[in-house]
Amino acid sequence: MRYIALILTFLTLIACNKEQDKQKPAATKVAKKAAIVKEFGFVTNDFKVVHDTIKSGDTFGGLLGKEGYDVARIHTITESIKDTFDLRDIRVGKPYTLFKDKKAPNALQMFIYEADNLSYYVVDLRDSIAKVTKTVKPVTVKRRIIAAEIEGSLSETLSKAGASPALTHELSEIYAWSIDFFKIQRGDKFAVIVNERYISDTIYAGVESIEGSYFEYKGEKKYAFPYKQDPKSRKSDYYDDEGKVLKAMFLKAPLKFSHISSKFSSRRFHPVQMQWKAHNGTDYAAPTGTPIMTTASGVVERTGYTSGNGNFVKVRHNGTYSTQYLHMSKILVRNGQRVTQGDVIGRVGSTGLATGPHVCYRFWKNGVQVDALKQKLPTSIPMDGLHKPKYLAYVAPLKKQLDSISNIKFNPK
Repeated sequence: MRYIALILTFLTLIACNKEQDKQKPAATKVAKKAAIVKEFGFVTNDFKVVHDTIKSGDTFGGLLGKEGYDVARIHTITESIKDTFDLRDIRVGKPYTLFKDKKAPNALQMFIYEADNLSYYVVDLRDSIAKVTKTVKPVTVKRRIIAAEIEGSLSETLSKAGASPALTHELSEIYAWSIDFFKIQRGDKFAVIVNERYISDTIYAGVESIEGSYFEYKGEKKYAFPYKQDPKSRKSDYYDDEGKVLKAMFLKAPLKFSHISSKFSSRRFHPVQMQWKAHNGTDYAAPTGTPIMTTASGVVERTGYTSGNGNFVKVRHNGTYSTQYLHMSKILVRNGQRVTQGDVIGRVGSTGLATGPHVCYRFWKNGVQVDALKQKLPTSIPMDGLHKPKYLAYVAPLKKQLDSISNIKFNPK
């Protein structure tokens, strides 16, 4: 009997616990809130968002028509916004975004057009009268220093360092008078202090400015610092660490990007004529259509065509120097025309005796053809002595920073 009583008591306790569990409120499940996502300043969670690009034949009115707007309403909208948003500026390939009512998918609420990386238009259709606002995204400038050894070309090296092609272009422009980038070699070194623009702090938007740089080229450091002798001047000139101007009378090459395929030689095997003969020029191989620049200012002395030279241009720079550019696909100047250093005078081609597209660059000194790559050419006007002390004080900390970075980068202890 005693054991039976214990069993009954145990069963009673179990029954009581179950009853208490039934009376306990059920655990409340907490639903996770959807993360808030914003685009163009609007919470996208509240809309059905459609991204697309303007295609050939698309118009603002046509896009509204696809969303169910009738002709009368489209006319009213376009008339109300034409003074703030020129609808003729909508271009093929540009992105646009539609914000639609989630409950009524065809009820377009807003049309957003991205004119460029920096700005966008919002056409708000939620009221009876359409409204347009233009927003310019914030731009920040970030300063950084890049130091590296040349591996391949300058552009390849900068790309590996995380720099954009825009910086390659800037550096090639700065050193166009002092460095022949077709002759840089693996192991040459450089460092640059650059300020870069970023849209909304994340999207790269180009080079803002270069504070200073150097190239270790042929065992010599060539510095470049921008400086305005005249504060009213729009553009800075570049000077080295001693105040000598980098800009010279002649550019180092007639092309910005290519490679030397054949140098000046008194004896070279001609690939077309199949014989040994002198090559009184320097060949720069490049794709057909590449711009050819005059390496110095002057007057176009002669343009024309010969069976050997193809289309050519010859420029007289002064009583001492002349240059000639051969095998052009197109001539862009005329006889007697004055040209400025860096002007495009023609396009690379393969006319005349040529096995492929290139420009043969010829150089005359006192009427004799010479090797342009071996000439010690005249420089431009030096810095005014009144400005030099101020300039040297300005560049001293920049030079020190470049040198310290290069020592850490290239000569680790």
